[in-house]
Amino acid sequence: SVDMWKQFKCHFKNKTLNRCKIQLKWKHSSFLLPPQAFFSLSFLEKLDLSWNQLTSLPVDFSASLSAVRELRLEHNNLCYISANSLEYLDNVEKLDLSYNQLVSIGPGVFRGLSRLRQLYLHNNRLTVVQQGSLDMLPGLEVLNAADMITEALGPLYSLAVLSLVGNNLHHLKFKTFISLHTTATHIQLSGNPWSCDCELHRVFSKILHVRHLHIDDYQNVTCQDPPQLTGASLAWVDSQLCVAETATVLVITITVMVTVVAALVMAERNRKRNRGKNWDTESQTVGTSLVTKN
Repeated sequence: SVDMWKQFKCHFKNKTLNRCKIQLKWKHSSFLLPPQAFFSLSFLEKLDLSWNQLTSLPVDFSASLSAVRELRLEHNNLCYISANSLEYLDNVEKLDLSYNQLVSIGPGVFRGLSRLRQLYLHNNRLTVVQQGSLDMLPGLEVLNAADMITEALGPLYSLAVLSLVGNNLHHLKFKTFISLHTTATHIQLSGNPWSCDCELHRVFSKILHVRHLHIDDYQNVTCQDPPQLTGASLAWVDSQLCVAETATVLVITITVMVTVVAALVMAERNRKRNRGKNWDTESQTVGTSLVTKN
């Protein structure tokens, strides 16, 4: 009904409704969109529902929104999105779900969004992003995501920007980026509480040596742990991170080599000693035989 809207700002292009900023009217701390809420807005190209207190989207949310190219749902209280809520957004190119309460994303949530180019998922509570969740987004160019999304990166061929800025990343796995079969992907990793150790140094070194992967903000990647490196730039300390480990490996290697050499020397001495004993025994045996014969 009309009284559900608090503020409804729409724009017309060639006498056709194409863009709306909607602020909802609610009585409680949260708001539920009714079914068929946008049934009469089939020509809408941009829908802004940000800064409302939406907790969920109806199953038929996108049924009349096939013309929408930009959908903004950031700064709400969305905890879950069903597999059918977004399936009719055939033409959407930009989807912003940032600053919500999403805890999981299933593999069918983005089904049908084949033209999606920009996806924003940062500042949620994502703990589960199922494998294959992004496989249906062949045209994705910009992904601003939470740290958990890194485990679900599929074979993305068009991804130009992967932003993981301001998440809770302590470590990184190189295999996360192997599936990015792109000509060039710019990665942003600053603003995370990195635990700087030799393993992290190796991962960053591998990424930096991959021709199509570019870390734009490498100079701004700073350490949180260990305490003596807090605030230090990874680019400045990276060459020093493996020194202790290298020294340890060298000590172990030298120790093993010394042990092996010592064992070989002892074995050789024992062999010579045994040979001498055998020779004395044989000499005594021969001497005894000669005396007996005489």
